[in-house]
Amino acid sequence: MVELTRRQEIESAASSLFHERGYAGTSVRDIARAVEIQGASLYAHVASKQDVLWAIVRTTAGRFEVAADAVEAAVPGAIADGQGALLSALVRAHVGVVTEDIERASVFVHEWRALEDERRQEIALRRDAYEARFRAVVANGVRTRAFVCVDPPTTAAYILTALNGIVAWYRPDGRLSARSIADAYADLSLRAVSIDEGAG
Repeated sequence: MVELTRRQEIESAASSLFHERGYAGTSVRDIARAVEIQGASLYAHVASKQDVLWAIVRTTAGRFEVAADAVEAAVPGAIADGQGALLSALVRAHVGVVTEDIERASVFVHEWRALEDERRQEIALRRDAYEARFRAVVANGVRTRAFVCVDPPTTAAYILTALNGIVAWYRPDGRLSARSIADAYADLSLRAVSIDEGAG
């Protein structure tokens, strides 16, 4: 079992508290109490509550990006059969990041706007760039007539809104496994863009 550093313990405790109470509803004293140290001692490990939020959001943004990079690197190997497979793989990768650490994912989805201006702007740009990957896949699918003629920005926003909504209800010990959820969301995402072969 890997022993966590004090900084990792603080970030883990803060993730849980921010997920449960929100950033604004969590004090430095709350975080310190969760890791069983004095409030003033917390500052020996982190600069501020804002610094902790930044570390959580930045790291989680990186996990989404790395997961998407791995999917895109698989082209034209495992994802050689078209945009549908690529979209499905991106959806599964996103669900994987969300369900692997639901608390940090929840903080990333809901609390990033609490970051200070410069940091919030950086994350906004990274979120836009990440969403652009989904837009590009949808646009390519429409262009090649693999997908029905949908608006790529709207469709990408629709899919990601649904995926990010998982943070509100997923429980590791719940009825559905992470894999089952990934399967279901990949299927639903593809249905949103699939051409009805029986139409016309």
